This record gives sequence, C-alpha cells and structure tokens, in this order.
Amino acid sequence: MALKNLLALVVLLGIVGVSVAKPYGNPLGNSRVKGDLDLDYYRFKCPQMESIVRRVTVQYVSRRPTLAAALLRMHFHDCFVRGCDGSVLLKSPKNDAERDAPPNLTLRGYEVVDAAKSALERKCPGVVSCADVLALVARDSVAVIRGPWWPVPLGRRDGRISRLSEANLPSPFADIKTLKKNFLVKGLNTKDLVVLSGAHTIGVSSCGLISSRIHNFTGRGDFDPAMDPSYVRALKKRCKPTDVRTAVDMDPGSARKFDSHYFNIVAQKKGLFISDSALLNDFATKRYIQTQVVTRGASFNRDFSDSMVKLGFIQILTGKKGEIRRKCAFVN
Repeated sequence: MALKNLLALVVLLGIVGVSVAKPYGNPLGNSRVKGDLDLDYYRFKCPQMESIVRRVTVQYVSRRPTLAAALLRMHFHDCFVRGCDGSVLLKSPKNDAERDAPPNLTLRGYEVVDAAKSALERKCPGVVSCADVLALVARDSVAVIRGPWWPVPLGRRDGRISRLSEANLPSPFADIKTLKKNFLVKGLNTKDLVVLSGAHTIGVSSCGLISSRIHNFTGRGDFDPAMDPSYVRALKKRCKPTDVRTAVDMDPGSARKFDSHYFNIVAQKKGLFISDSALLNDFATKRYIQTQVVTRGASFNRDFSDSMVKLGFIQILTGKKGEIRRKCAFVN
C-alpha cells in the first residue's frame, strides 16, 4: 500500500510539473555551510530569473565586451571580502564601503548588475538577491565572449555590512606563499589559485601597478629579474616612469579572448604582475602552467568552471541571514 502511494505521488508530481529541488553540495567542504544553494532555487519563486539576467547581460556585454573581465573581477572581489554577499555593491555616504577601497576603485560594471536587478524587481519584487545577480552576471558575461560556462547554484542572501577596512584582497605584488595563504583561508586550494589566475587572460591593468617593477624594482633604476627583458622593454615604451593611467593588457596578444594563452605568457616570464610571475615559484602551480602550455589548455575551461563554483560558495549567507536588497547599492 505504501509503495502504491509513493508511486502515485511520483506520477502526480510529474503531471503538475513539480520537481524535487536540486541542492548543490558545498564544494569547499565547510561544515558550517551544508549545501544551502540550489540550482533550482528560483524555479517557483521567479522562474524567469536566469533568462532575465542573461538578457540584460548580453545587452550590455555584446556592446562593450571589456565588461566581461570587469564583471568577473567584481564577483571575485565580492567573494573574497565577507564572502559572496553582494557587499562590494553597497555605497556609503562616508565613502568607507568596500567599493571605496583602493583595489576596488577601478571596478566597473555596476550598471549591469543594477539593470538586471531592476528588471527582476519588476517581475519578482523582493525575491532575488543582489549576490545571486552578481554571480550570474559574471558567468553570463564570460559566456558572451565565448569563454567557459559554469553552473551557478543559487540562494545567496545579501550582506548588510560593507567596510573599506576589510577589503584585504590578494595583491598583485604578493609572493607565492602569501597568495596560497590568501586562498587557503577562503577554502580554496593551490590549484584554484593558479586556475583562477587564468582569468587574467582577459582585461587590462594600468601602468601605475607595474611602474616600479619595470623602472625601479630595487631602487637602483632596475627591473624585476623575473621578467623577460624584451617584455620589459616593450612595457617601458608604453609606460613612462610617471605614467599611472595608460592601460596595459594582462595577456598580451590575446587580451580580448578567454583562452589558456595566459599560461603561455607566464611561462615565458611575461606575467604582468609579481603575483603572475610568482606562480612559477611553486612546484604545483608551475606544473599546472606547463601542462596547459603543452596541452594548449586542454583542461583549463573545465578547471575554471570547477574553481568558479567553489568561489561562489565562499562564506555565503543563506536561510534567514542577511536580506534581499531592493536596490543593490543600499541596504533595505
């Protein structure tokens, strides 16, 4: 009898279109977060949620492809400070929020997140978090430029706190020991470090961040010996000693395409930042770089997808924690 009732329930669910939720186990192995995100989280609350975000993202990024790198960077910066809670989106009248911290002053793409959120509020008011919107916008923007796709489990809630003083992000001047520690405390391993560094295959930086490295590394008018001399000469032509604003590609020769070329240039000692070159100073990260070079990035897209899923679980707020902001720049 019990079996017949169970079979009847299964048939009924199939007829009315109800499905069992798809909870996504936390890949960070954090006992404090037990798979609270779900690939179908908004299926009944806001069924068109992902298509709405995708449509808005395509509208913006197809016109301005450089936004893909900017939005991916924004998601990373959000997750590394207080977790993936949308706190990087908050504004402060005192200019003391995360977005006011020096590493975040060059973030771009807030208008894309705001436009997607506004569209969602018209369709499903008070339902979708800004943290989830940002996670999806980052994924979809990379897809627009034909980069890798990754699943985005949903159900994050928005944080209410955003402090400039807490914006301690991995530094472009960091050595490998520091970088590994930065990632480890967030639940990410050494492979995640080198894989996510591969995001530098798209986007640009500025002369200001590399000036001392190419013009006066030790105070004697020299350059970092970890860099290829011919690359330094090319950079010096573009970046004069007092120039802090001119844009510089992070992946010269392939900065508009999401591919594994970044690992080729790092292997050639042409990494733009000290943190890029530092990847050659660890056995595991160097081996990964060499493998991608030899195999022409055979596993990079898959690895990047896996690491991005892990990134999206860092210190998430779920259940009754946090809130669902009506506007991403302000707490309710």
